[in-house]
Amino acid sequence: MTRRLAGIAVLAAMALVLSACASRLGYSGYGNYKAPAAGPSASPTPPIARASLRARAASYLGVYDSEAVKSSYHRVNEFATAVGVQPNIVLYYTTWGGGLQIPLANMTSRHHATLAMDLDPTGISVRSIVRGKWDKYLRHFAFTVRAFAHPVIISFGHEMNGNWYPWGYTHVAPALWVKAWRHIVTVFRHYGADNVTWMWTVNAIIQNQGLPISDWWPGAKYVTWVGIDAYYYQAAQDFSTTFEPTISAIRQITKKPIMIAETAVGPVAGQSAKIPGLFAGVRADHLLGLIWFDMSQSNGQYHQDWRLEGNPAGTAAFRQAVKQYIKLLPATG
Repeated sequence: MTRRLAGIAVLAAMALVLSACASRLGYSGYGNYKAPAAGPSASPTPPIARASLRARAASYLGVYDSEAVKSSYHRVNEFATAVGVQPNIVLYYTTWGGGLQIPLANMTSRHHATLAMDLDPTGISVRSIVRGKWDKYLRHFAFTVRAFAHPVIISFGHEMNGNWYPWGYTHVAPALWVKAWRHIVTVFRHYGADNVTWMWTVNAIIQNQGLPISDWWPGAKYVTWVGIDAYYYQAAQDFSTTFEPTISAIRQITKKPIMIAETAVGPVAGQSAKIPGLFAGVRADHLLGLIWFDMSQSNGQYHQDWRLEGNPAGTAAFRQAVKQYIKLLPATG
């Protein structure tokens, strides 16, 4: 949610330059291709042995830092030093046309962590995905993920129940978005990318805004985990007000494991005071864990300085909470 307003303005431009940047950044993307005449071929590649992630409560700590996407693990290691543990999930975002960031994937694996990515349909229509226009790209993406052979977490069109992204509420009908999600998952599975944990990621429910999240549900067959994105922006917020309504709504839809897929506590909310409660809520509600948005921003309430490093009180609270509430799982393959 921190990237809503500022991020939308640059999404289209990012999509235009992605192909040119892909090889330099180490993406296994697929540029300058022609749309196929039909969907996946009738002869799929034999699937690899499934590389799955365990779904144990309070066992995952993830981090997002934009420097990691530039093939540098330095900032992830700085975060690990600050909080006292190596994260076992590293998150990045890729616009449509990008793919598995090979250097980052390899570095993440060497650090016994799992790579998570938000694949967003920037600069294209969701309907074109459903119609199979991008199947050649998706096949290439799936083959690359399959060849990597380690677990990978993928979320498509995250926070679609909000109206700040062009693939979300008021822009795309939920039924069409669901068809696109199912199509992507089907293509990946058809080509043997069984090492993907599919994380359906919603924004935390905002009272009296948007449609029920059940309208966006692709069905249990197409989802492995459920993700929730939410931040503490104000001092009045706590785990109950920020997450509980969404957790309750999700558990009326599915019993799938739940991850806090993107979160942070801002200075305005009181980092050191609120971080223990965030972790305690993860444990009490039997969630998988959380992914911290470790970025410094300075553009109003929704873009605060979320970064822990350089904040001794916040870092100390985080370090103690991880030790008390989280028992990390190693990456599995």
